[in-house]
Amino acid sequence: MGQSDGISRRSMLKAMHVAGLATATGGILAGPRATAVPASFPQPAVSSSRAVPGSASPVLEQTLDVRFTDVRIPGHGPVTTRTYNGTIPGPTLRLRAGHTLRLTHINGLPPNAPHNGGHNTPHHANSFNLHTHGMHVCPSGHADNVLREFAPRTAEQVAAGAVEPTYGTSIQVPADHPAGTYWYHPHLHGSTAEQVLGGMAGVIVVEGDVDEVPEIRAAADIVVCVNELKFKDGKVPAFTSGGWMTGIPSVFTVNGQVNPTLRLHPGEVQRWRLVAATAFTALRLQVTGSGGDLTLHQIAQDGVTFPRPVALDVLDLAMGNRADVLIRGGVPGRYELRAAALPGPLMTVEVAGEPVEPPMALPVSLPPGRPFLDERDIANPDADREVVFHTDAGVFAGAFPNAFRVLGTNPTPAAEPGGDLTRDRAHGLFDPGYTNHTLRLGSVERWTVRTDETMPEHTHPFHLHTNQVLLTHRNVERLDPPVWHDTIGLAGGTPGDRVTFLVRYEDFTGRTIAHCHQLHHEELGMMQTVEYVERR
Repeated sequence: MGQSDGISRRSMLKAMHVAGLATATGGILAGPRATAVPASFPQPAVSSSRAVPGSASPVLEQTLDVRFTDVRIPGHGPVTTRTYNGTIPGPTLRLRAGHTLRLTHINGLPPNAPHNGGHNTPHHANSFNLHTHGMHVCPSGHADNVLREFAPRTAEQVAAGAVEPTYGTSIQVPADHPAGTYWYHPHLHGSTAEQVLGGMAGVIVVEGDVDEVPEIRAAADIVVCVNELKFKDGKVPAFTSGGWMTGIPSVFTVNGQVNPTLRLHPGEVQRWRLVAATAFTALRLQVTGSGGDLTLHQIAQDGVTFPRPVALDVLDLAMGNRADVLIRGGVPGRYELRAAALPGPLMTVEVAGEPVEPPMALPVSLPPGRPFLDERDIANPDADREVVFHTDAGVFAGAFPNAFRVLGTNPTPAAEPGGDLTRDRAHGLFDPGYTNHTLRLGSVERWTVRTDETMPEHTHPFHLHTNQVLLTHRNVERLDPPVWHDTIGLAGGTPGDRVTFLVRYEDFTGRTIAHCHQLHHEELGMMQTVEYVERR
């Protein structure tokens, strides 16, 4: 992954200064040992890369077995749902830049029900594939290819006693991939929402330079994966109508538990890898309690490290976002990690025990994960791309009446171009045979993405596969500094949110997608095809 040729001199000097600080400490590789994760706090199983005979670099080999599992959700009893390896979330995958991720997928689900509807209605609920969300890796072949299908056995194969099918994924992580927190989930159009809402998700950690900063290395490294689940009568209801989940409240778990308790000593610093593995709900997070609020010192967004920590009282995560934060225990007492509008806490934090004296330090500077892009390198300043998330209500007959469209630059053509586009059955809806955006490697482009929703609670997070984007403006206001993202939340309103970002298309060719990461909307057509092609 090449660095931007358009990085400003000021940004480059900042990057050089941070690197110089890291070298000058002399303690990066010999710093204090990380604090252990409290034994009472649940953590997903961990799989790490290792040396493999015949491989030039370490390999992370992991089997992901998908089948219906009875999972006990505290306070809600057993739930029968699709899982990775029988747990919510699935195993955490830890590797480094330059390593290979090699996965074997077993589809132990029942045969798919017949489907006679269109591709923008739910179907093939027992087929899946794998998306390594946020990672800059190949979108083609047997890598991060969300156009593949890992189908279960057919009814005839089950009757004949055929073995459960297996599929392979092999992803070479680039040697300069940013260290940070990513996640994986299924992404087969037609089945994504039901599967993620049932708990099919897991965390990916790419280790690297930021982990060797002495103050970060000394902190306990804790995965906080928030899953959003919906179930009725002990199972996830099938996605059979546009009002699929109306009236069924979401249940939020952290690492598979409802409101687990994490112990934090006064003066202790922990690193939380916050993952919003939610399908429908954005998270406005705050840690509040008897001693006031605990400050969230954010060090990374969507896997990309900041140049320095940013102190926050409130942290916003759209569906699919991740944030790495450092948190330090203060006044002893009971605190809660809460998300606005949710009735209960996501987890409880007990600040108690022997104080750490002197209190653990917070870093001042960090090795930034990516250099910023420069607007002067935009390939064609007169050809900005625009994406507009738009919903037309009551368009179609049947169980799915609303049209979830992506308009703006090169929307999917209408079925009846001369007719009423608000009633059209194809205009702006996902068409797997149509390429909405052709993106040339090496180009820097500017996109504007907005929603014309009027209800603030109706959110449309934008997610582009394969390449991170640099958010420069929100609602016309310039961000200083800009922030790297792979998913950007947009709330409705009058007007709805508008963002602008820069993106450089790097390294990999192939067809993939950009879409709304409110997965109900994506499933019903709020998605586009992008194709990365070689530079002319």
